[in-house]
Parts: sequence; structure tokens; C-alpha cells
Amino acid sequence: MPKPKRSNLLALAILSILHERPMHPYEIGVTMRQRGLSDSIKLNTGSLYAVIDVLLKNRLIQEVGTEKEGRHPERTIYGPTEAGKAEFFDWLSSLLRLPAKEYPQFAAGLSFLAHLTPREVLKLLTERTAALSYQIQDTRSSMETTRSMGIDRLFVIEQEYSLALLEAERNWIGELMNDIENGVITEKKDGEWNWILAFRSGD
Repeated sequence: MPKPKRSNLLALAILSILHERPMHPYEIGVTMRQRGLSDSIKLNTGSLYAVIDVLLKNRLIQEVGTEKEGRHPERTIYGPTEAGKAEFFDWLSSLLRLPAKEYPQFAAGLSFLAHLTPREVLKLLTERTAALSYQIQDTRSSMETTRSMGIDRLFVIEQEYSLALLEAERNWIGELMNDIENGVITEKKDGEWNWILAFRSGD
């Protein structure tokens, strides 16, 4: 059977959690949310069960038992197969070892910056900076909440990485805004700021 495409990081998260110990889907979801994994990996009940079905079909996980608790319906407990363990470690190693080409939307927007005036760009970047500041505060709060629950730093290290990226982006935008305002990449003409060597239709 061919290997499934490594495009859904939710599959990696499930394999990771089940490598620790067998769980039922609801517990997997709770564990992901407690560790803040839902901040970096899209998680909802429907997608969780859909990915579990794919992992079952590809024989990367297997049913290892059932559990009945109170009035809740019986829940199926899953664990990784040997193939699932091998896939998990190979996938994880490749993610850490090899930089992947990503296509962030912000970078795409920057590619067409010259189509807006410097004044418009400053306004939009001011709004983005405010949104980033909110995300930074929210991420820090989430990290503090997670750590206060006694979860080891090792299991929430991706939140530190996300925070570092947000802060780096905010700092870089601040430098770009300074360059716009100080005439490094702009020039004043007829009382209005314009881009230096900006794209002009028909040139």
C-alpha cells in the first residue's frame, strides 16, 4: 500500500499523541487543546475523525480496545502500528531537518506593494501591527495558561516558535514603516510621497 501524502499535520499530531499511549479520539482532541497544539494545527471534531479514518485505512493506527465511562457511549481506543511508529519518526525527522518552501499570504501581498501609495501602505501596516500585537499577547497568555496546567515546556515549544515569528514580523514591519516615512524607499513629489522606482503602468 502506498504511503499517504504528508500534507495534513493533524495526522502527525495524532500519531505523536498515540505514540505516548493509546487513546480514544475525544481524549486526543482534549490533549491537543491542553497543549496548545490547536494554535498551530487546525483542529475540529469532524477533521479529527476523518484523519483517524485515513490513518486506519493506511494501517498506521489500529483499534486496541474500547472504553465505557458513565453514560457516555462506548469509545474505541486507538494505538499506533509498527508502520505508524516508523512513519511518525520519519515524518518528524524530515520536518525538523529540511526547510520547506512555504507560500505565506503576507509575502504575496508584499510582492505587489508598489500598486498602493506609501500612505495607504502605512495605514495597512499600522493595522497589521496592531493585530500582531494582539496575537502576541494572546499567544503569551495561552503559553502561561498551558504551563500553569503543569504541562512541560517540551510539549509546547512550538508556541515559543510561533511567538518568535510574530515578534520578528512586527519588528520587521516597524523597520519597513520607518524606511517609508524617512524617505529610504520613497520620495516626495508635489507634496505627496511616492515610491522610488515604483512600478508605473505603461512604463
